[in-house]
Amino acid sequence: MRSSRVDASAGSEALGTEWCLLQNQFDSYEKYSLLLKMGNIALVALALMVGAPGLFLLALVIIVWLQDAIWKTFQARIEVRLLQIEVSAADRAAEPAADSPGRVPFQFNSEYNRTRGDTASLMAEYARQALRPTVAFPHVVLAVLYCLYLFSSLI
Repeated sequence: MRSSRVDASAGSEALGTEWCLLQNQFDSYEKYSLLLKMGNIALVALALMVGAPGLFLLALVIIVWLQDAIWKTFQARIEVRLLQIEVSAADRAAEPAADSPGRVPFQFNSEYNRTRGDTASLMAEYARQALRPTVAFPHVVLAVLYCLYLFSSLI
């Protein structure tokens, strides 16, 4: 009986360590996403100041937006594992002997490979991330404003 308690305790400690590491990574992804957004704003502001070519800049704005969506997709995968660990912690509090793949520590890469899907599903996942309001802003606003700027310069 004592051995299973030690094993459960070690598993809980490992899950806690994994949760702390992944939560730190999750927060780090958020910071870099904000840097991409600020970079896109600076890119448009600079281009407007120097009169850069129109469609090329619009393409760059869209590329940075899609890169942000890819970045947020990676972050979303970390979130899946974080939620599994949190469920496991809640379950372990109720039933210490419970064990399943979502409750085994250090399974992030295995879980990633298990849920990745084919190229089409990966592209669909990137598109879903791109359409999330927290990802789309400010990229869509910049693209629309720049299109309006381009359209007004044609008139």
